[in-house]
Amino acid sequence: MNAHPQRIALVVPVYNEAGLIARSLPEILARAREAAPGSPVDLIAVDDGSNDGSRASLAALSEQDPAIHFLSFTRNFGKEAAIHAGLVQAVEHTDAAAVIVIDADLQHPPELMGQMLQHWRDGAKVVEAVKVARGDEGALRGLAARAFYSAFTRMSGLRLDQDTDYKLLDREVVLTALQLGERARFFRGIVRWLGFPTVQVPFVVAPRAGGSTNWSLRSLARYAWRNLTSFSSAPLGLVTTFGAVGLVVGGVLAVKAIVDKLQGVALSGFSTVILLQVIFSSLILLSLGIIGSYIALIYDEIKGRPHYIIRPGDMTGARQPVAAKPEQANVST
Repeated sequence: MNAHPQRIALVVPVYNEAGLIARSLPEILARAREAAPGSPVDLIAVDDGSNDGSRASLAALSEQDPAIHFLSFTRNFGKEAAIHAGLVQAVEHTDAAAVIVIDADLQHPPELMGQMLQHWRDGAKVVEAVKVARGDEGALRGLAARAFYSAFTRMSGLRLDQDTDYKLLDREVVLTALQLGERARFFRGIVRWLGFPTVQVPFVVAPRAGGSTNWSLRSLARYAWRNLTSFSSAPLGLVTTFGAVGLVVGGVLAVKAIVDKLQGVALSGFSTVILLQVIFSSLILLSLGIIGSYIALIYDEIKGRPHYIIRPGDMTGARQPVAAKPEQANVST
């Protein structure tokens, strides 16, 4: 690393955290300054279309500390878009040498940043915090998380067990990640797929500093399925498997039907025919659903819409203009 202090950027996604960020963001920033003495530190908070006054809280914080910048989306585009926007701002408008992505609820312990920065100074391009315990997470959520990681590993070949969005990325890693063209982005998967030298730092999930999670089981299930299909075509192979199983079962039942016919007891197979119709109709619909998920992904890619749209006038305190070209000022593609 260079001898002179290098700028550090913190990217903090925010969604409906108005009652929390007034305390958590200054604490995160203070911990980062302690971990990087002498280095300039910027905190970039990305308001993902909150409707609870989070933007007003961020504006007040940015007035209190010029190192706190914020931008707000015109609506809720999702956490992945918020992380993406923060990474763009970090490398384009703060000249950060390293970027740390951390949640606003303090469940990602800010005190780990010192250890993460030391690994980075020692040469690691990626330092990721991994869970050794999931805190007070419910049993059902824990089971669902393990099922997702297991399925993701088998289908994509990328192991993400206990992985989190709490990561330190070298500027080179951020620039490389931003060059990837897909629109259905999965931050954890992308960082692992890039394959840069990585060090893991274990931590125990702390209780939320306030409020409750904005993730329902339904939204988590949709998020998991989208990430699986965006990183692997393996689910499409299930369609072929369903067809092969159906062919075998159909062949067996066809033989049985012929035998029943020859024995004069063909009517006894009537219920079997109904059952077959139900089974194969369900398999066909399930297969169409899997294929439809990939068609939807292709559709989203072809449309080429931006990942997010920023409210005009945001990114307060930026050291450079928000965008170099007027026509791209508030839109990221």
